[in-house]
Amino acid sequence: MSAEAAKIVAGQIYLKPDSVLGLATGSTPLKMYETLVAVHETIGLDFSRVTTFNLDEYIGLSADNPQSYHYFMHENFFRHINIKPENIFIPDGTAENVGAEGLKYDRLIRSKGGIDLQILGIGQNAHIGFNEPDIKFEATTHKVKLDDETIKANSRFFSNVDEVPKYAISMGIKTIMLARRVVLLANGKNKSAAVYKAICGSVTPEAPASILQLHQDVTIILDRQAAADLPKKIVDVPITEIL
Repeated sequence: MSAEAAKIVAGQIYLKPDSVLGLATGSTPLKMYETLVAVHETIGLDFSRVTTFNLDEYIGLSADNPQSYHYFMHENFFRHINIKPENIFIPDGTAENVGAEGLKYDRLIRSKGGIDLQILGIGQNAHIGFNEPDIKFEATTHKVKLDDETIKANSRFFSNVDEVPKYAISMGIKTIMLARRVVLLANGKNKSAAVYKAICGSVTPEAPASILQLHQDVTIILDRQAAADLPKKIVDVPITEIL
């Protein structure tokens, strides 16, 4: 899964060296980042003209907090490649006015020409970014209250569940849908129900990832466990046909 995702990202950069990438955090894309670092180190994949926009950040965590997404991205990806610091953008979780920060973030994305390729994971409740069920599809970058299910799932990265921030700033569904191409990654049986809702369910804010059914260019990369609830006619398509 991670190798295929890395191929897509690397291909995007080779074809358009000044690509604008939308990036996700969490355990799902971690191996993809490790693979891209390896490609950079071995055959010189060049990030010097690439611009990145991360999906989200916890509200209340400073950039140097080990649990922040700023810290995650720098430790696991940015410091290992030749991307320019001024080309890295992550929402500011310490902004005094989160609404103004969201508007600023969307303006920045537009000023860079929009996102060429957006990487997404998916939550167990089918959220993308931190857009929880019932967040309106027209939302741009905004403040979100995290569901109890999301807080519980993310508590594995903290000492205990009480340390998990209750709010985040996230690209909204509208911002995500404006990306020219989207790649969604999912692995593990605990994601299978969400994957089914995203691919086969009704398009509804109750399953935010379902909106991707309406995007013009989406690639979904799954392991067998994440695909377990999909209809057999989808799962049994030979991998050579999918790729």
